[in-house]
Amino acid sequence: MPMSVVDVTMDQSRATPVIAIIGGGFTGAACAYHLAGRLAGDATTIVVFEPRSLLGGGLAYDTDERAHRINVPASRMTLVPDDGEHFKRWLETSGALADDPEAVTLDGHAFARRSAFGRYVADSLAPLVASGVIEHRRSRVRALTKASSGLWNIVAEDGSVLEADIIVIATTHPSPQPPAAVDRVLAGHAGYVPDATVPGALSSIDSEDRVLIVGTGLTAADVIATLDAGGHRGLITAVSRRGLRSRGHNLSAQEPFGEFLTPPVRSARALLRRVRDSLAEAAAAGVSWHAVFDRVRGQGGDIWRGLPVAERRRLVRFLRPYWDVHRFRIAPQLEAVIDRRLANGTLAFHAAAISAVNRSADGGIVVDFRSRHSRELFQRQVDSVIITTGPGHAAVLSSQPFLANLAEAGDLQPDAVGLGLAVDEQSRAIRADGRATETLYVAGPLARGTFGELMGLPQVTEHAVLVAENVARTVRTKLAPFSIPPGLNLERSLSDSFRS
Repeated sequence: MPMSVVDVTMDQSRATPVIAIIGGGFTGAACAYHLAGRLAGDATTIVVFEPRSLLGGGLAYDTDERAHRINVPASRMTLVPDDGEHFKRWLETSGALADDPEAVTLDGHAFARRSAFGRYVADSLAPLVASGVIEHRRSRVRALTKASSGLWNIVAEDGSVLEADIIVIATTHPSPQPPAAVDRVLAGHAGYVPDATVPGALSSIDSEDRVLIVGTGLTAADVIATLDAGGHRGLITAVSRRGLRSRGHNLSAQEPFGEFLTPPVRSARALLRRVRDSLAEAAAAGVSWHAVFDRVRGQGGDIWRGLPVAERRRLVRFLRPYWDVHRFRIAPQLEAVIDRRLANGTLAFHAAAISAVNRSADGGIVVDFRSRHSRELFQRQVDSVIITTGPGHAAVLSSQPFLANLAEAGDLQPDAVGLGLAVDEQSRAIRADGRATETLYVAGPLARGTFGELMGLPQVTEHAVLVAENVARTVRTKLAPFSIPPGLNLERSLSDSFRS
């Protein structure tokens, strides 16, 4: 039975329809950019709520840390899916690499600082903001409710109020949720960092501090590289249940390897078996494992949609850590730092669980571990504990007040897999009663429960295009065409933006 949709009629008495995008990191900026392109010639108001000064930075790309780099070569990063060289050309023409001599590898691949990619997105949107096609409101959304008219009432933290016809939720992940036992003992300790993504979170760590990092994925790699760049030389111990760390790239040319859609897989176990078989076949053919995971990534959306919900849950619970460390690779510059510190004995990875945490009399921290493989106990005395366990997906609805508003009103619910918000195949939010709301969309990683792989930038870009297309279609089917306000040349603004 097809899902029913809440049919909300837009207010045609106003001059133009209003589309509000909540969150102006990469996802929100990409939605606004492509929506402006698809509505060129239609009089619409696109408002992006983002407290940061630039659109497109967000949590990932609005960083001053010079050690934070994009995780794939610049030639694979773009805001425009049909133009793979868009970002690379910007790097060449903007001079963004002039003060970054380590950005380009010996074989010519550019791994720019993440801040450079954020500036690239902001520059791409700048003509649209300057011309009024996109309005950037530098405030967070405090409350979001739906009126009886079908309009959405938005109240921002700066006190401003806006009525919108369509909402696109493009907010970031929830903050990490530290292990309760660790947080209970260390809350308030000077050396405790419960969220490493907060700007300046590592500033209190001294160069000789003994550091424990809880979590061994991409964020842990960023932390290690940031500490090292800041002159840290003390022992770093990185711990996770499986002890898996993010892998590096094979930058030699090779085509994706394997086939995971024909015949379709219907269980997490069958998918694992096929991946293992493909890895063995690739090795026999002289092809690295990277090519196999590239194929899985390319077919990931279709693989995910072909799995029953129960099997999606099994995949997330048991296989996701292995997927993450192979799929989300680190830049060669970070890999070199990790390899150097492993070699000189100032970094160690462990597969272990934390069994106890205590504060010592001298102000330090004593942590007891149980090894995953040997089950033996071991202990470390450290000065700092940094949490890098990734987003706390279970807290998504309480992570921001406006999301809590929508959940209380029945307009949002968690997805069935536990990765974000429930949406349909058009990325419209699914209400608590099971119906989709025609004017409430979710863009980016919070829609992963339905769309699967929405963490890598290519997939996020493609999903932003999908949402933009669906929003534009909703505008045009619900409203008669509006005239363009005098003096506003949308086509020229968009042409200038795409040409940049």
